[in-house]
Amino acid sequence: MYKEPYHFTLERFISKEKFAELKEKTALLETPILVMDLDVINNRYICLANHLPFAKLFYAVKANPHPEIILMLAELGSYFDVASRYELDMVLDMGISPNKISIGNTIKKKQDIAYYYSKGIEYFATDSEYDLNNIAHYAPGSKVSFRILTEGTGADWPLSRKFGAHPDMIYNLILQSAELGLQPYGISFHVGSQQRDIGQWDEAIARCKYLFDAVAEHGIELQLINIGGGFPANYVDPTLDMEQYAEEITRFLKDDFGDDFPQIILEPGRSLVADAGVIISEIVLISKKSKNNIYDWVYLDIGKFGGLIETIDESIKYPIYFDKEGLSQDVIIAGPTCDSMDILYEHYKYHMPETVKPGDRVYIFTTGAYTQSYSSVNFNGFPPLKAVVLK
Repeated sequence: MYKEPYHFTLERFISKEKFAELKEKTALLETPILVMDLDVINNRYICLANHLPFAKLFYAVKANPHPEIILMLAELGSYFDVASRYELDMVLDMGISPNKISIGNTIKKKQDIAYYYSKGIEYFATDSEYDLNNIAHYAPGSKVSFRILTEGTGADWPLSRKFGAHPDMIYNLILQSAELGLQPYGISFHVGSQQRDIGQWDEAIARCKYLFDAVAEHGIELQLINIGGGFPANYVDPTLDMEQYAEEITRFLKDDFGDDFPQIILEPGRSLVADAGVIISEIVLISKKSKNNIYDWVYLDIGKFGGLIETIDESIKYPIYFDKEGLSQDVIIAGPTCDSMDILYEHYKYHMPETVKPGDRVYIFTTGAYTQSYSSVNFNGFPPLKAVVLK
């Protein structure tokens, strides 16, 4: 099925000059490879900090734990949210002070809570009675934020159901925490990653206000709201810009809390690093399943298990650029492994110029977040995705 000339607009993601530089500097690198541009991250951090100047930014390390990213963000004044003792050790080893680190994961072993506490961590998130009791026992006197359940509607990568609890349950946990000698400090939520509906923050902030008022009747003065991440990156489908997100979220806070609203924490990950990354891949094979099938299958040397796991259910639609000219055809894109799950896009059709051949390189944009950190260790013997920083 041939169409008009390929519609991908390179300039939406990178200038022609920078793309030429990218090709030149990576020509001898073996694919697949993730290439990161620190300047993009620097600009995104400054943009977010300028638009929400009242908030502390805790970078979600899980998005991309590359040491050069961590060190650069530290120099910019960032705080850090870690999800495991292994992330904690890595960040501490880079000289980050424990008072600039939070534990955002509500799923924790007892021994890990004790380990965090022994390293100087005094701020935890929770959403269950069992975890709350463990924090009280193994990290006595710590500050605790309580994660409320959100629906995640409008997010390309929802985070609902697994994390958070209903406000009524959170209300009881807050009261229990004071009795356990902990410091009930705030409420946290996450409206879902790559959230396109800004109104989701409005509903979540309103729930926070309800809880602030409800526990205040018992003498508990909460001080903080962690509004999580969810800010967008530049994938195939367009989103509103960061300024509009910031303006609306600020308005929601003022609507519920007035001008004197609580301390605000953000946990950006994807919005800081996704657009800074380009995965360079090679086409391994192009094939047709039958003579009457109009769609070619295009197999790359990277797939779900190599770092593109967020293509599950075709949730995240990465911009894919074939550096060739010619009439375009719809194709099905799959990875290299011996697993039938390793199909990236079958229903959402990408267009590929007819001149593309096996051995050609493919450029997958907006891949700086949740790619290398998601890649498997040794599935089919393939090594984890390598990453380099563009100098």
